[in-house]
Amino acid sequence: MTEARTPAGGPLAGVRVVELAGIGPGPFAAMLLADLGADVVRVDRPGGPGLGIDPALDITLRNKRSVIVDLKAPDGPARLLDLAERADILIEGYRPGVAERLGVGPGECHARNPRLVYGRMTGWGQEGPLADRAGHDISYIALTGTLGMIGDPDRPPAVPANLLGDYAGGSLYLVVGVLAALHHARATGTGQVVDAAIVDGTAHLSSMIHGMLAAGAWQDRRGANLLDGGCPYYGTYDTADGGHMAVGALEPRFYAEFLRLLGLEDRTGAHTDTARWPELRERVAARFEARTRDEWTAVFEGTDACVAPVLSLGEAPHHPHLAARGTFTDHDGITQPAPAPRFSATPAGIRTGPALPGTGADSVARDWNLPRPAAPSHSREPSPPQRKASP
Repeated sequence: MTEARTPAGGPLAGVRVVELAGIGPGPFAAMLLADLGADVVRVDRPGGPGLGIDPALDITLRNKRSVIVDLKAPDGPARLLDLAERADILIEGYRPGVAERLGVGPGECHARNPRLVYGRMTGWGQEGPLADRAGHDISYIALTGTLGMIGDPDRPPAVPANLLGDYAGGSLYLVVGVLAALHHARATGTGQVVDAAIVDGTAHLSSMIHGMLAAGAWQDRRGANLLDGGCPYYGTYDTADGGHMAVGALEPRFYAEFLRLLGLEDRTGAHTDTARWPELRERVAARFEARTRDEWTAVFEGTDACVAPVLSLGEAPHHPHLAARGTFTDHDGITQPAPAPRFSATPAGIRTGPALPGTGADSVARDWNLPRPAAPSHSREPSPPQRKASP
């Protein structure tokens, strides 16, 4: 099998990243760095871990190369430290103290490479009463107050997949953190540890809401506010065919256009009169239920009413606007989101498909000036990981 090369490109070309394999927000953060041009080497362990799907279809492995290192083998830590010595950034998602016990913690890595940015991705953070406990996205967003904001007031909070905690509060804050620390390291020659906890990032995402709460402009309960579905002109509605339309007609002129197209011009005064919101919601719901999603899409097409059809994952790539922008792309037969954001001078892109475990050993050894290791032993199965918790 001929190994694909990952030529330099994107604003992070020349940046070297070591990713200690896991699942969830760490791999996604490393994929984002790789999409932007970083040379990401994923250090897989023998036998796992993974998403439980064919790794050839795991999009978070794209634009990376993979080597296999058993950190519990006698030579495992030394091999990882050889990579860390040549890297700019290292990302790990173990429970606090595990990397240190394996001999690859910040102390060992910085002894070999003082400029290294050591990024730590966890749910609870490196310290605190829950730091050693297992958890998942839903656990973290529950304690930060963000989960409690989502959903209907007379039902349990709605689960926003694992996008809010893992990827928004976790991956994106880790990426911001390691790039900020890399800027500092290049200016000073000194690396540091970045503690990216999902609870911290998710809480930070709610900054505007906390400001509104302090100002008395937000009620601390679901379905009672302008942006949480409590407002009848900011929410979702059923259509006649079982589809849904999303409405965001907040500003007066958008609201007026929204009412005109619905044929409800007599409800203009309900915009700021919350006492009239329940009756307005009933009228709006009845109107949407009278036509199909496609029919309403045609009504609002090309207007500033801020109304859009709610599309499925399979439908989204075919929407004319997203298709025109290339928001989704096909690579090796997999339809997937294209790299984001976009750069005018150093465009990012998908250079290679998902990196299968161990297939980058030869090219990484060559490009990073490392000795070519012997094939890893599979004589014992490593301990399975707990997500964002332990190796």
